[in-house]
Amino acid sequence: MTVRPATPDDIPALLDIWNPVIRDTAVTFNSVEKTPDDLVQMIADKAHAGHGFLVAEHGGAVAGFASYGQFRGGIGYRHTMEHTIILGPQTRGLGLGRALMHGIEDHARNGGAHSIFAGVSAENPEGRRFHLAMGYTEIATLPQVGWKFGRWMDLYLLQKILS
Repeated sequence: MTVRPATPDDIPALLDIWNPVIRDTAVTFNSVEKTPDDLVQMIADKAHAGHGFLVAEHGGAVAGFASYGQFRGGIGYRHTMEHTIILGPQTRGLGLGRALMHGIEDHARNGGAHSIFAGVSAENPEGRRFHLAMGYTEIATLPQVGWKFGRWMDLYLLQKILS
């Protein structure tokens, strides 16, 4: 297993991992699939901002990713981040998620971040358990803030202090 920065060469694999999650699950409330151009821009924007976009390789193939950015706009939030982590379904339980989280947290900490948030769909109990196991504290439930598949969904906010 290798964790490294994402490159444009990873885009086909990232699309194969991310778009089924967008299309077929309530893990994300987003319903618009990513395009190659979206990911080119996202990777460039993260690099320009000094934020991480990491991929995990397993068996020589990209098996998951994690990225982060500033939690909210404005200079007062510059030390608070929010992350995204998604693994391919066939690679869960192999330690890739933990490796990606350690990588993204270290990157954020080294960049001056004080804390990092996870927004986890209430319809993603595995994601919630994962973050709690990684030392995140559940700090809020936001009722009915997501709309997908014709229904309202809750969002859990979990936070980890990095410094």
